[in-house]
Amino acid sequence: MTQHSEVLPVTGGDLVSDDWLQRYTAAIMPTYGVPQRVLVRGDGAYVWDADGRRYLDLLGGIATNALGHAHPTLVGAVTAQLSTLGHVSNFFASAPQVALAERLLQLLAAPAGSKVFFGNSGAEANEGAFKVARRTGRPTILALEGGFHGRTLGALALTHKPAYREPFEPLPGGVVHLPFGDLGALEAALVGDAGQHVAALVVEAVQGEGGVRPLPPGYLAAARRLTTAAGALLVVDEVQTGVGRTGAWFAHTRHGVVPDVVTLAKGLGGGVPIGAVVTLGERASTLLGAGQHGSTFGGNPVSAAAALATLHVIERDDLLRQATEVGAHLVRGVEGLGHPLVQGVRGEGLLLGIQLTRPVAAQVVVAALEAGVVMNAVAPEVVRLAPPLVLTHQQADEFLAVLPHALDVATAPTDGRDD
Repeated sequence: MTQHSEVLPVTGGDLVSDDWLQRYTAAIMPTYGVPQRVLVRGDGAYVWDADGRRYLDLLGGIATNALGHAHPTLVGAVTAQLSTLGHVSNFFASAPQVALAERLLQLLAAPAGSKVFFGNSGAEANEGAFKVARRTGRPTILALEGGFHGRTLGALALTHKPAYREPFEPLPGGVVHLPFGDLGALEAALVGDAGQHVAALVVEAVQGEGGVRPLPPGYLAAARRLTTAAGALLVVDEVQTGVGRTGAWFAHTRHGVVPDVVTLAKGLGGGVPIGAVVTLGERASTLLGAGQHGSTFGGNPVSAAAALATLHVIERDDLLRQATEVGAHLVRGVEGLGHPLVQGVRGEGLLLGIQLTRPVAAQVVVAALEAGVVMNAVAPEVVRLAPPLVLTHQQADEFLAVLPHALDVATAPTDGRDD
């Protein structure tokens, strides 16, 4: 059979943004609202829209494009793997799948008996963790107020935000949400008779969607001690914080704890969809048996190759250090502006939240976009930065030069007219 080489168009072509937006509205469910821009190309920390405008990308696909856009090592790894073996079912193994599982266990300094399950996303990873917890036979799973763990039904049950939950109730039961950072509430839920009913506690070391809120010092260590005493699992959701985002491979390691389960996604594939459930130790790793969980695309050779390439570049180019240093530079720069709208900056590495003194984050984001910078309003009074880990000091300075204008525009008085 003769094979023809054909390159299909993947950019905006001759169409401008308005053309694409009309087609988007006609064809795609309105779950995300109207897109802010139609993006057609990316390179490093920059993206371009269908009208040819360039933007500095400080959102990174929501903490996903760890290596930025079109990184040559990632492109080469995906191309080579797709040219060799694109997809097989999990009735078969592939070399990238096995190598990636081994690499994750190595990075986590996993104890003997630890295992990895691969899926496609953070929500799917947290669904897997939910099922691991269910297999303990205990009825209650604890999670934190402000937490976000995904939009599928099990992950949504763990997620606290009522606006996300209420349209889809009844959700899977047995989930109890505790006040964020409240050690007294945590102890009450895990000590004595109450703790004997708890299957797992699910937490984020830094709540991303909850406004970029790091857990208070000592909280995660206390959670480890209390869950161990109660015979419950400690599940750390590292979907947004993992793979170098905070300047460490995994945010929980700074707290000196070893969880029972770690969930990963987002930055793991550098923009190629992949999720992972890592069970640490014999107990957690034996709770799910043959036939009790699965994923058609989980551990796909192309996604696994992308993840291996991403991990390789982060290590090779010392991007953990870069994330730490550039993140600190951003914090100093934002706080050094002395702008009355800025209350402070919180977060770790390149997962930062600019806290505002007024609930005008959405207006700041719009003004910044008009000035050529992409970021997002993660809460009414918090602007989130989650740029590629390859962001340079010079690119950070581009943002710092734009930010005062965006803050001024967001707080500028209006004359009250509709025109």
